[in-house]
Amino acid sequence: MLKKRLFTPGPTSVPEDVLLEMAQPIIHHRTDEFIKIAEEVFKDLKYVFQTENDVFILASSGTGAMEASIVNLFSPGDKIIVIVGGKFGERWFELGKTYGLNVIPLNIAWGKFFNTEEVEKVLKENPDTKGVLCTLCETSTGTHFDIESIGKIVSKLPQTVVIVDTISSLGAIPCYTDKWNLDVVVTGSQKAFMLPPGLAFISVSQKAWSFIEKSKLPKYYFDLKRYKKVLEKNDFPFTMAVSLVIGLKKSLNMLKQITLEKIWQEHHVRAEATRNAFKKLGLKLFSESPSDAVTAILLPEGVDGEKLCKLIRTKYGISIAGGQDKAKGKIIRISHLGWQDEFDVLTAISSVCIGLETMGYKLPVEEGIKEAISILFKQDN
Repeated sequence: MLKKRLFTPGPTSVPEDVLLEMAQPIIHHRTDEFIKIAEEVFKDLKYVFQTENDVFILASSGTGAMEASIVNLFSPGDKIIVIVGGKFGERWFELGKTYGLNVIPLNIAWGKFFNTEEVEKVLKENPDTKGVLCTLCETSTGTHFDIESIGKIVSKLPQTVVIVDTISSLGAIPCYTDKWNLDVVVTGSQKAFMLPPGLAFISVSQKAWSFIEKSKLPKYYFDLKRYKKVLEKNDFPFTMAVSLVIGLKKSLNMLKQITLEKIWQEHHVRAEATRNAFKKLGLKLFSESPSDAVTAILLPEGVDGEKLCKLIRTKYGISIAGGQDKAKGKIIRISHLGWQDEFDVLTAISSVCIGLETMGYKLPVEEGIKEAISILFKQDN
């Protein structure tokens, strides 16, 4: 029997304890029992978001929370600046266009780092900008963006909010919502939260609420005023994904017990081990500013990344991600998110080496693994 292992940047592996919680008999979502669970979940979400502001739960993927942030904060014709450095920056752009916003793209080559001075420059040229939309970890390229600096810039502009996609990064790498002056932060359940897909989370600052009060875009299911109205009762305006929320209670409890700081450090060490191992193998990173959430590796000339991913998934049960759009077939992406340990890192690296060798590209596997081990098992980790 083939054991399946997930190293994709979503969905990620779910701990057995969380799966068992979700396997319990379903309960009704309008009962005191479920409301009590929701109360604990709302409180613990604030810890992961590092915020004192409202955090809402939506029964959707992370894209639902992205859309919710657009329709709740803006009106037709509003000007927004979107940092586009990959597939998910493009998603912000597409959502803005869909709802009739005046979208100014700040385009960055895939995998490249960008200077936040560019944001200041564009904002000065467009003083009527209502929002800056960006991504903490651009999942399609494995790139980390300096969101803290953007938050600092936008915080000085009372007429502008900053909205951040942290779908593949919140809970895995540092993100201080309040300290960094982030007005709206969105994320999803199937990444560092160690849950199946199906839930999205969105935090909203007091500054953002002033925008919500003036928004004229149409909304119904994603109307955050509806969610705000029942939040004080720890309730939801529509039917919630009960089993997922029950699993969320368990996963949040696990994150709290480990502590965010330790989890961030674990992700950093595993990412460093992966990056250094592939460098030792003679391969290059795709990103100039690699994220600790997911590592993107540039494949050797002539190696088809799609075929490589399919080979190791079907033959060995190990799922890694390939490239998207312009990076399709050129890169592979290995996630460090969710329920992983040091030996998972070694498994992921080994599987890529074995797959490449099967395709006729031999690597010094022992050197790469030895490099990873030297980082993963340092006594001070």
